Amino acid sequence: MELSDTENQRKILEELAFAKMPFGKYSGKFLSELPEAYVIWFRQKGFPSGKLGTQLEQIYEIKLNGLEELLRNIRRLKNVGK
Repeated sequence: MELSDTENQRKILEELAFAKMPFGKYSGKFLSELPEAYVIWFRQKGFPSGKLGTQLEQIYEIKLNGLEELLRNIRRLKNVGK
């Protein structure tokens, strides 16, 4: 069974909301909580390849549009259900 576009987007957002930085100074921090300057630095220098790079690109766009609260709300709602 294939996911609809809406379900697929929801899945991507939920995964992004809980994605954490796997290395460096901010290791273990949610990607959405990384300092804006750090995400911009990646944008200027080049995002890493693979899934992390894609997620950091998405975080850049989310921060650019001031939508970080969307990911915080997803985390809050998911944690309430536990």
